[in-house]
Amino acid sequence: MGLLTFALAAAGAGGAVVAAPVVLGVVGFTSAGIAAGSYAASMMSAAAVANGGGVAAGSVVALLQSAGMAGLSGAATAAVGSVGGAAGGLVAALI
Repeated sequence: MGLLTFALAAAGAGGAVVAAPVVLGVVGFTSAGIAAGSYAASMMSAAAVANGGGVAAGSVVALLQSAGMAGLSGAATAAVGSVGGAAGGLVAALI
């Protein structure tokens, strides 16, 4: 593993962890709840229709809403960092 691979993997991991809360807010998962008229609102509507009127606990929409309101947990931060690091490593392998 070369220095470039290590640098891009580290940049990908750090960038993903920093970007995740911003991206959640942009799509509508805010600290005040799901923003009206947003992509998150349409996801919540589709999930509620598919589930007979409510969003199921533990569903993707519920997890994203929780992350948007309270921030990422330690496990979620590790997962996002791992995916970002893998993406950075993949970019380095392609260069």
